[in-house]
Amino acid sequence: MKSAIVSCVMPLTLAVAMAAGMAADAFGAERDKQFFKSIEGQWAGPGEIVAGKYKGTKFTCNFTGTTPDSKAGMTLDGGCRVGVFTQKMSAKVENVGRQGYKGSFMGGSDGSGLDIVSGNVVDARKVVFGINRKQLNGVMQARLPDDGSMVVTVSVRVEKQLIPVIGMSLKRLDGAAVGAIAKN
Repeated sequence: MKSAIVSCVMPLTLAVAMAAGMAADAFGAERDKQFFKSIEGQWAGPGEIVAGKYKGTKFTCNFTGTTPDSKAGMTLDGGCRVGVFTQKMSAKVENVGRQGYKGSFMGGSDGSGLDIVSGNVVDARKVVFGINRKQLNGVMQARLPDDGSMVVTVSVRVEKQLIPVIGMSLKRLDGAAVGAIAKN
């Protein structure tokens, strides 16, 4: 009798557990898409190199944020200007399934930039990406304090500590409505 109950209840328990896992994955995927959707539009603002050889260098950036139709992810394309010099800047990241997020910043490590090797949408207002180039490891974080601003910080790992090296404070230029975003 006990084995008949176990054989009936076990498949039901597994089905409920799988459905709960799929619901959590679906919620996470929807939350991620919501975050990336809020990045769409025109952004501009100042930045500064806050550590390293070029510490104190100030620059101004302009970006266009877009999202892919099918996957969670984003592309920021544009450039940053220091005096009369302009440097093209871009970041592209997409969800690659269970492996998380992958992409590139400034063409990746094959170019003059960094590989985005991991990532996590923390909530509707913040995403954190792991970055890498040879022995250089760090984090790129984008935070949305409100619907009209975005703060981007790039930090590198020195021994066991993350040291911020680049900071940008961007403002939305297009006044695009980003929908209702829950504030945490």
